[in-house]
Amino acid sequence: VVCLVAYHIFFMLFVWSYWKTIFTLPMNPSKEFHLSYLDKESLEREPRGESQQEVLRRAAKDLPIYTRTMSGAIRYCDRCRLVKPDRCHHCSVCDKCILKMDHHCPWVNNCVGFSNYKFFLLFLAYSLLYCLFIAATDLQYFIKFWTNDLPDTQAKFHIMFLFFAAAMFSVSLSSLFGYHCWLVSKNKSTLEVFRAPIFRHRTDKNGFSLGFSKNLRQVFGDEKKYWLLPVFSSLGDGCSFPTCLVNQDPEQASTPGGLNSTSKNENHLFPAKPLRDSQSHLLTDTPSWSETSAKAEKGKVGMSNPALTMENET
Repeated sequence: VVCLVAYHIFFMLFVWSYWKTIFTLPMNPSKEFHLSYLDKESLEREPRGESQQEVLRRAAKDLPIYTRTMSGAIRYCDRCRLVKPDRCHHCSVCDKCILKMDHHCPWVNNCVGFSNYKFFLLFLAYSLLYCLFIAATDLQYFIKFWTNDLPDTQAKFHIMFLFFAAAMFSVSLSSLFGYHCWLVSKNKSTLEVFRAPIFRHRTDKNGFSLGFSKNLRQVFGDEKKYWLLPVFSSLGDGCSFPTCLVNQDPEQASTPGGLNSTSKNENHLFPAKPLRDSQSHLLTDTPSWSETSAKAEKGKVGMSNPALTMENET
C-alpha cells in the first residue's frame, strides 16, 4: 500500500510538471522594448553602423538593460524589431524572442525560459525520482530473474525491460538534473555558459549571480511552500535582472569602445537603470545598495509586469 501511494504521488507530480513545461508559453519582451513607428522609420533610413546604434541608444535609454553585443552595441533583434532585454535571445525554431531563454527542448517541444524554467527543473526532478522508485521496487524481481526464481512466463521479460529502462533513464536524468541545479546555483542559463554575458564595461560570466540563496529564490520564489509544486513563483518579470556589478557607466548612450572605459576602482552604487520591484529587493541586503541610490531611481518609470504575455526565442 505504501509503495502504491508513493508511486502515484511521484507519477502525478511528474505528469503535472511535464504538462506545465509543455503548455506554459514562453514569455516575450513587453511593449516597452519594441521600437516605436518613428524609431523603425529612422532605423530603416540610416545606414548600418554608428548612425543606427545612435537610434537604438536613444530608444533604449530608459530601459533596464546592461548587456551588449560582442562589439559593444545595443542588442537588437532584426526579426522581432525590438531591443533585446538582458538574457533574452531569439529562438530560430519558434522564431520569437524569449525572455531568459535557456534552450529549445525537443523533448517538450517548447522553449525553456523565464516562464517555465521552474517547471522544467521540477519535471527533471520528479521524472528522476519516478525512475529511481521504479528501479528500486523492481530490483528484487530483477535479481530473481537472473537466479531463475521467477515463474517461467513472459512477464519476467517485462520485468527485465522495465528495470533496464528505468535505470538508464535514471542515469541520463541525474546528469541533466545535476547540471541544471549547478546552473541555478550560479544564476546562469545554458546559453550563458557557452557565451558569457557582455556588460558595458566587460564580459562577466558571473554578472547575474547574487549568491546561492538569492539565485535559488530568483527561480523558486520567496515562499517555500510553493517550491516543490509546479506553480509559477519565480521573482520578477523576466525583462530585468539584478546584477552583482556595481561599477557601470550611468550613461546609456555609450560608444562601443566604452566596454573597457570604466575603471574598476569606480564605485557607482547601483546600475543606472531601474529594476522591477520584485527583483530589486534581492539586493536590499547587498553592500552595493543604498537608500540614496534607491531614491534617485524612484522617480524613474518602471515597466508593467507582462506575466501573462507569453512567447519564444533562441
